[in-house]
Amino acid sequence: MPQLAFASSFWESYDVLQRPVKAGVRKAMQKFQQLTVPELHADKGLHLESVENARDPRMRTIRINDFWRGVVLAPDDGSDVFLLVNVVPHDDAYTWAAKRLYTTNSATRALEVRNVAAIEQLTPALERAAATADSLLFATYSDTVLRELGIDDQVLRAVRTIVDGAQLRAFETLLPEDQCEVLQYLAEGFSPEEVYRDVVAVRRPVDAGPDPDESLAVVIANTTSRITLVTGPEELADILEKPFAAWRVFLHPSQRRVAYRVSYGGPVQVTGGPGTGKTVAALHRVKHLLTRSPDTRVLLTTFTNALAASLRESLSVLLDDESLLTRVEVTTVNAYAHGIVTRLDGRAPSPIGDREERQVWQRVVKKLGLPWTEQFLAQEYRHVVLAQDLRTLDDYRSASRRGRGSALSPTKRQQLWPAVELFESTLGEQKATTHLGVCARAAELLAASSPTHDHVVVDEAQDLHPAQWRVLRGAVAPGSDDLFITGDPHQRIYDSKVSLGSLGIQVSGRTHRLRINYRSTEEILAWSTCILTPVSVDDLGGEGSDTLAGYRSLLHGRRPQADGYGSEQAEIAALVERVEDWIAQGIRPSEIGVCARFNVLLDKAYDRLAAARIPVVRVRDNPGPDADGVRLATMHAMKGLEFRCVAVLGVTASALPFAREVTSASVDALQHDSDLLRERCLLFVACTRAREALAVSWSGGASPFVPQTR
Repeated sequence: MPQLAFASSFWESYDVLQRPVKAGVRKAMQKFQQLTVPELHADKGLHLESVENARDPRMRTIRINDFWRGVVLAPDDGSDVFLLVNVVPHDDAYTWAAKRLYTTNSATRALEVRNVAAIEQLTPALERAAATADSLLFATYSDTVLRELGIDDQVLRAVRTIVDGAQLRAFETLLPEDQCEVLQYLAEGFSPEEVYRDVVAVRRPVDAGPDPDESLAVVIANTTSRITLVTGPEELADILEKPFAAWRVFLHPSQRRVAYRVSYGGPVQVTGGPGTGKTVAALHRVKHLLTRSPDTRVLLTTFTNALAASLRESLSVLLDDESLLTRVEVTTVNAYAHGIVTRLDGRAPSPIGDREERQVWQRVVKKLGLPWTEQFLAQEYRHVVLAQDLRTLDDYRSASRRGRGSALSPTKRQQLWPAVELFESTLGEQKATTHLGVCARAAELLAASSPTHDHVVVDEAQDLHPAQWRVLRGAVAPGSDDLFITGDPHQRIYDSKVSLGSLGIQVSGRTHRLRINYRSTEEILAWSTCILTPVSVDDLGGEGSDTLAGYRSLLHGRRPQADGYGSEQAEIAALVERVEDWIAQGIRPSEIGVCARFNVLLDKAYDRLAAARIPVVRVRDNPGPDADGVRLATMHAMKGLEFRCVAVLGVTASALPFAREVTSASVDALQHDSDLLRERCLLFVACTRAREALAVSWSGGASPFVPQTR
């Protein structure tokens, strides 16, 4: 019986197919497994046929239906493993297949693919341009060195034309995967020895002999990072029913070189816009760290419970090994800190919520008759006192207030400090604390005890407060591979300002930026990026500014829809029609996300969708991945999620920016600007959850953040 393997390119194509086409793929693959190899070639239903003028003679296509074909790489060496590489419309299948060539990398022994026709077409013109160039990107590396790293003759010829990094990035979709990654490493300044260690050696089979001409089955077995081998009908049915799980943990070459570097000399920071694969890189880094030692303990942490649950689910897909999973603690920073305090103090802390905290500050202002608002005092406490772990008036007198827009003289600081003491004593009398207070206590306890983990991996780092960073710093001993940090300052939707260096987390020289969006189409990306175009964003570590320059997508699709309505009822009615249309196109309800700033509007949307007999669930109820239903969530709860289609409701001038969340400029001008930026980032996060279709709507006046595009 033939065995089936699935290339990563298949998951990319399969995941966006309409439901009837997916059903056809499943039926074809099930039949594929039931036939012998001779029967497979003779079967008229599958219609396995060669591709005329194919650059790879092993290329075949199979019939999915009258309009769609699967592209298959067939063995020509007596083995029985077939590789499904794509599903494309009938007329495009032959053109796509004819241009691709699958080869075995001479160094890694992995299967890789190239657009051989495009490389051949481009190279001569680029050679002519390179002849007059002042310098070439890879001129310092000899042919011998590049060949030892797996660069073959065709790619070598093209490499000798590359002038700079931008030209290399333009080549990325054409080049074989492992060879492309080698070139990316070299372009970033890594030595050939480091590249061999971090890219080639970790993939090259231990028992690889001198002859690279191995069977297709062997080469496929060598390529576990990009190919999934299916062993039986049950596994086939399961993996085709849940393809998104496999796609969610697939690693592209630009991410792989970050995640699987053998070792870093200290903390690492990985940044990039939405959809660039930061979370996937973090998950694979966990996998890499676990395989280095049988005793390794890893803390994988993030900001919210929903994100922690998503990380836990994705990690189980990636590892598929209970023994590895038991050595990973997946939780939020606050929950980890709560556990530390409970264990070392002997009792569980009782943190209060934001509303209760504001009420305490109101009582403090009233009791002391202070000239500041409770909002100002709460922000001063958060951004100065807790951020710098200030314990005394003397500490506060000499503390920097960088980022605060209202100056405080020594006299005023002395006047303000009793408010801090009263706030903390009031909580103490109530046997209560704040979430950040729990973190401050946990950091203090960790500093006096031993680290709890060997490595810490942090996702969505942009929203962590300095008090939370101190907890993470205390969770692991300083040294090689201690902290692996991923985040995007453009998605900072909570009010946290941090300088990593001041907290003993030095990432200088170990910062990587991912620029290719693998989630959203270029149309969605360009529209969403315009939300942030008018403003400047501080970088992740608080040392400078960050930019989305060079951030791009390789995918294309429909332009986002942005529509205003005369009433909220009309807006929700249009939503129901839009969701019905998406479902009619074959989109599963669970692949659709609907979000709004406030739950009041979401509740109305829920009722109308349910009345139309559309299955619907709320993200806050933690529906499992198998739960059917359109996902409803607030904009804040959309962080870290993604859907094929997203509808963003209620994008009005009164909701974004929401006046109650924006500090008055008269109170603190810098905080006012920071709050407005945070509101912009919230809309940006919501819109960039969409992979293929985005619809933004409002009733009445539109938010000033909505891009004014024609």
